[in-house]
Amino acid sequence: MAGKDIIMLTQEELKKLHIIRKAIDGRIKQIEVAEILSLSDRQIRRLTARVRQEGDIGIAHKSRGKESNRRLPEKLRKKAIKLYRQKYNGFGPTLLSEKLFEEEDIKISDETLRLWLIETGDIKKRRKHKRHRQWRERKGHFGEMLQMDGSHHNWLEGRGPEIVLMGCIDDATNKIFGRFYEYEGTMPAMDCFKRYTGLYGLPSSVYIDRHTTYKSNAKPTIADDLLGRKPMSQFERAMEELVVEVLHANSPQAKGRIERLFRTLQDRLVKEMRLKGIKTIGEANLFLEGYLKRHNERFSIEAAEKEDLRRPLAEGFDLDGVLCVKTSAP
Repeated sequence: MAGKDIIMLTQEELKKLHIIRKAIDGRIKQIEVAEILSLSDRQIRRLTARVRQEGDIGIAHKSRGKESNRRLPEKLRKKAIKLYRQKYNGFGPTLLSEKLFEEEDIKISDETLRLWLIETGDIKKRRKHKRHRQWRERKGHFGEMLQMDGSHHNWLEGRGPEIVLMGCIDDATNKIFGRFYEYEGTMPAMDCFKRYTGLYGLPSSVYIDRHTTYKSNAKPTIADDLLGRKPMSQFERAMEELVVEVLHANSPQAKGRIERLFRTLQDRLVKEMRLKGIKTIGEANLFLEGYLKRHNERFSIEAAEKEDLRRPLAEGFDLDGVLCVKTSAP
């Protein structure tokens, strides 16, 4: 590279070039590059491609020589507002800031976007409410308690069939799992639990509501009375066989963590699927796999206690034989 080209690069760009070159030579992985430079995978791919095609000068910002965005706040403002109205309508300022950065290579803070959108009347000024509810202290161990529920929502916004999200969240770590189904019922609940167990192992307990899927409303039979037992739903029966304690919540407020998770997903996940044009339950579940991985990397936390309470299944254990609907013997 000629001397005059070196002078054109800033110290920040020289640092980027140094790291990108190591990635091109195969000495470090692209995911490490993204972490070191605090850039998205998409931006790293763009920079790498430019350096391969243009040489070292490809690392220089494409706006070099153009008037700074700081001198063009109105132009940048109009572009951001236009993108919001045409592509990201309904996105909150925080999610909008993330998408502009990831998809459009435009970096604007969420607070700046909030002020701009309030000024244009695209969003209303948010009133602050005092918190009056004291949250239940989370469990200390990973696997100590799994909250599980179904969320009925217009997930595909009319582009496809009505679907239900069966979701799970570990109470100690906020690590989540979920899958879309055609309805909320025994088989979807069992399938979701089986898939969660395949990834993370058996929890010590599961915290669920009193939906008929999870809790039987049947009256005790004579046999139940003689044996001193209560009628159980198929899900409760399966949990008993797996030695997973079932805890029933008395109200939606008691399931605070999973209820807040669903509110977040009903905002963020719906908009992400809208951008991808997802129309079927198959497409939704395929997208959900990657989305949940990114969500967990960003929002899960370390459990307060080091001891892990999750249990692996015994070798050869017939999980399918437990997580199925069984008929009573005649």
